[in-house]
Amino acid sequence: MALGPQVIPFYTADDELAGQIEAASRAVADPLWRMPLWAGYEEALEGDIADVKNDPDAWAQAGSVTAALFLQRFAPKGPWAHFDIFAWNPKARPGHAAGAEAQGIRALYAMLKARYA
Repeated sequence: MALGPQVIPFYTADDELAGQIEAASRAVADPLWRMPLWAGYEEALEGDIADVKNDPDAWAQAGSVTAALFLQRFAPKGPWAHFDIFAWNPKARPGHAAGAEAQGIRALYAMLKARYA
């Protein structure tokens, strides 16, 4: 909830990929915002029994960040990104009806097209 329903947070450890995503987001007016993969919260994922847990310790209070840190452990080698998509408009605004919303799709398509064209 840090960014609300109109700006979609994303996480990546790859600065080049982040720049491409941010440029595409601006080019097609599909708002995305890079969030930090804050290493200080990794400790909240350490399990008491298993090596890792997907329900972080409450002290971290950073659900979106800890979710991305959890996924990072399983991401393949190379560039990757996680988008914390809300996919819902609680109120209508010009060009965006209330209800379900396909967020980030235009920006991701523009980034992929530019990256792999």
